[in-house]
Amino acid sequence: QVQLVESGGGLVQAGGSLRLSCTIPGRAFGNYAMGWFRQAPGKEREFVAGITWSGGITDYTDSVKGRFTISRDNAKNMVYLQMNSLKPGDTAVYSCAARRGTWSSVSSRAYDYSYWGQGTQVTVSS
Repeated sequence: QVQLVESGGGLVQAGGSLRLSCTIPGRAFGNYAMGWFRQAPGKEREFVAGITWSGGITDYTDSVKGRFTISRDNAKNMVYLQMNSLKPGDTAVYSCAARRGTWSSVSSRAYDYSYWGQGTQVTVSS
């Protein structure tokens, strides 16, 4: 069983920034495309951002474009989600997900990702 490990959530005021981090302990990190999803109370889980195995292609949901940046460092086995200009509507549990394979595009579908982290809470106050 592959378990992703996330960190970096917390409470921040509107307009502030947070950086989330995620790793896959003990795995060849470069073999996985990575994604970030979020779920707010009473809402369905939604795709936030994704990045291909090489880091060459990224994709974002429209509501975070220009504010969030996904990146990865395969040498350090880490993927990051830099979140700037945070809004109260960004409040959710954010989960990291991994999709095995050297795909040439980013998937926004949760069922394409086989491995998930436990989630980290991000709360943005107004």
